[in-house]
Amino acid sequence: NVVYFRHLPGELQLQINLRYKNLEYGIDRDFNFSRSMDEDVSVWIARIKNNFQKEFEKKFNKKRKKKKDAAEQEGPTTEIPEISVQLLENNSAIHDRTFADILKGKNEKSKDLFLEIIKEKYEVSYNAPYVANLALPSSILANFFVYPSKLELQFAKRELSKFLWFRGKMPESKNEKMISWEQVHEGIIYKSQTDDIGHHLKLQCIPSNGQSEGAIAEYMSKCEVQAGPGNCPFESRHAFTSHKLCRRKFRVISYNILADLYADSEFTRKELFPYCPAYALNIDYRKQLYLKEIIGYNSDIICLQEVDAKIFVLDLVPMLDLHNFKGTFQMKGTSGEGIATFYDQNRFELVSKYGMTIGENIPKNPIFGDLWNKIKDNAKLIERITEISTALQVTLLKSRETENYLLIANIHLYFAPDADHIRLLQIGFSMAYIQHLYELTLQEQKLEKDKLSIIFCGDFNSVPQCGIYKLLTEKYVPEKFVDWLSNQEEAVKNVSLNQPFNIESACGCPKYTNFTVGFADCLDYIFYQTDNLTVEEVIPLPSEEELTAYTAIPSVVFPSDHVALVADLRWK
Repeated sequence: NVVYFRHLPGELQLQINLRYKNLEYGIDRDFNFSRSMDEDVSVWIARIKNNFQKEFEKKFNKKRKKKKDAAEQEGPTTEIPEISVQLLENNSAIHDRTFADILKGKNEKSKDLFLEIIKEKYEVSYNAPYVANLALPSSILANFFVYPSKLELQFAKRELSKFLWFRGKMPESKNEKMISWEQVHEGIIYKSQTDDIGHHLKLQCIPSNGQSEGAIAEYMSKCEVQAGPGNCPFESRHAFTSHKLCRRKFRVISYNILADLYADSEFTRKELFPYCPAYALNIDYRKQLYLKEIIGYNSDIICLQEVDAKIFVLDLVPMLDLHNFKGTFQMKGTSGEGIATFYDQNRFELVSKYGMTIGENIPKNPIFGDLWNKIKDNAKLIERITEISTALQVTLLKSRETENYLLIANIHLYFAPDADHIRLLQIGFSMAYIQHLYELTLQEQKLEKDKLSIIFCGDFNSVPQCGIYKLLTEKYVPEKFVDWLSNQEEAVKNVSLNQPFNIESACGCPKYTNFTVGFADCLDYIFYQTDNLTVEEVIPLPSEEELTAYTAIPSVVFPSDHVALVADLRWK
């Protein structure tokens, strides 16, 4: 018998949890209390007595009614016991003391406090490992990964806690208590099996901090395990990525995974992607697909765009951590989504990481001074470009197998149709920043140029005919280029751009990297510096037949409106 007391640092409230069972009265329930640390314990004891009195009266009246209905009123009826409650310290009742005073100096190993309820003692466990929140996703597909959609631990560590998976079939009576559970896996992530179809899953978590364990928490899935969508086009692509690369070769992914922030709205369901069933737009469905897809590419560097902050923390980090990936996240302003870069720790070590929201830095970052001075008098343009939350992320990695370094840039550019000039300026500022970091790295790491290479991934929201592709692959965009006139009120005048690096697109210019009913073209790229790197292989993209099988994407087999770019690169 245990009663759990929990007090988080800095909080005013003490959380108390007690599981009470009384077979005679059919009582089996949790009692939860939230009390001020400055409250006299006698006030809480009075509350417990009151709550228990109500519970016993409810069960007593229910039991008496049953006996009356069954005409069994002959013998005596069990009376409600006297509800006696006291908090004991070293077997002495505590009076006129606050929780703060009683718990001062206590920890999870303290064994001198007991709560006595109707002559039954419950040991007080203070700040023991605890599961504050546990849930499973609303969609579970056979042969895909399933893991907690919510997991909040207190005084415990995820990696030290135990996770047990069970499956069971709901009986015709729909009585969950009658489900017969069979254990199928141990570990935080379970790859569901074909045999699980039609079953509910249950996850048990035994929280631990390494020294002690807390109370078991469990959660039963609301849904049954369903059959998957059949063969997904990305599984055909996996045939080209069945093995990890090594030594001088490495594999890079760039993928806009479609943020739930944008997919989960009536406008999206009815206007943008009306051809996609609502269940297939649900994040719990889509993330199963793109996680299986990303992991199956056996890559070394992963650049993602439209990453919800919650997806980064709850899904990408724990899943990719199992495959030795470490990730960094850069939020787009306060939008709730951003860009993420992951790298295989077996192959690369993190040297430095950088990131910024471009718009707010344009007027104040000295690196941007030259270009800023050319546009600062264009009031309409400045008002717009400085308010945009486009973020740039740069990660400096060192190869563990060679002496080479990679400067990995990741971006998701502004989307508006009348903003070619905005996007071109954003890349102009980005390249100035990347050039600064490149030169800084050469200096700080004492490198020759043949040991440092730039890779620039992202959703550039720009087709190959626009200025961004020209600037990166030809090094120069002139003053009279058409992109500068994308919006007449904000037209950019007397500005040309140049950048010093030899850069090509690893995947060339595919016909489509984004494919919806309203728009389909090449918007995504893996740009790489050609001085020291060469393309070894490009993983074939889905065919037009695959993209149109369900009208367009996203669909039941494509989790995003973009396709992943995957390229194998090699140091020369």
